[in-house]
Amino acid sequence: MDTRPIGVFDSGLGGLTVLRELARIMPEEDLVYFGDTGRLPYGNRSKDILVKYAQQDMTFLRTFDPKAIVVACGTVSTTALDVLQEENDIPVFGVVESAAQAAAHVTRNGRVGLVATRTSISSGAYERALEALYPGAAITARACPLLVPLVENGRFQPGDIVAETMVSEYLAPVKAAGVDTLILGCTHYPLMKPLMGAYMGPDVTLVDVGEQCARWVKKQLEWNGLRNERPGAGKHRYYVSDSTEDFSAQASIFLGEDVSGEVEQIDITAY
Repeated sequence: MDTRPIGVFDSGLGGLTVLRELARIMPEEDLVYFGDTGRLPYGNRSKDILVKYAQQDMTFLRTFDPKAIVVACGTVSTTALDVLQEENDIPVFGVVESAAQAAAHVTRNGRVGLVATRTSISSGAYERALEALYPGAAITARACPLLVPLVENGRFQPGDIVAETMVSEYLAPVKAAGVDTLILGCTHYPLMKPLMGAYMGPDVTLVDVGEQCARWVKKQLEWNGLRNERPGAGKHRYYVSDSTEDFSAQASIFLGEDVSGEVEQIDITAY
């Protein structure tokens, strides 16, 4: 048994979709979340900057002596995960491999859609992972640069005309390609599942990267004897690099619980 916490980081709120799933399937685990809200979004950054930011995020989370760290950011997972895994002596998990495995498993016609940030799409990481698992799969990828800012500003609910317009504009060519599976390749996007599902229709399976990542992490921890098996609910701690008030308000919506008073602001540039 290992009672050390699991660290989770993202550029802002999107990684909470991973934390929410981790807490749901492993309620006894302690979780420490860092959202780099002062430097979001990560999706349009260069690789060098992303590596630098991710290294600082990792250094901060390592102050809690975690047993593992989850890179709950599609952009960092596609561009810097290999660097982080090489530099650290604890398990470091990304979101790409588990999502690709799920897509390869559920697709019926071999046509898979992918929506992600511009940097993630440019990296080709999701495509390479899926091709290795499902050779010959037809992948239709679409960068959606405006969706993260919309989610970060709470514009993701059905009936929001701006969000619905953006979703339909981005997904139109993906739907036209006849995909039967859609990978939501950014951890912000699961918050738009109702909008994307409604647009794509009931015959298209949405692959939630947050859910798939959490399941993968649980399996890996079990295989390596790192699970916390003590009874009771784990503790959750939240840290951000900008306003705690704005984060608390949105996080409470994403998580379905009040986190006001539990969020602390830190200077990430000191790490």
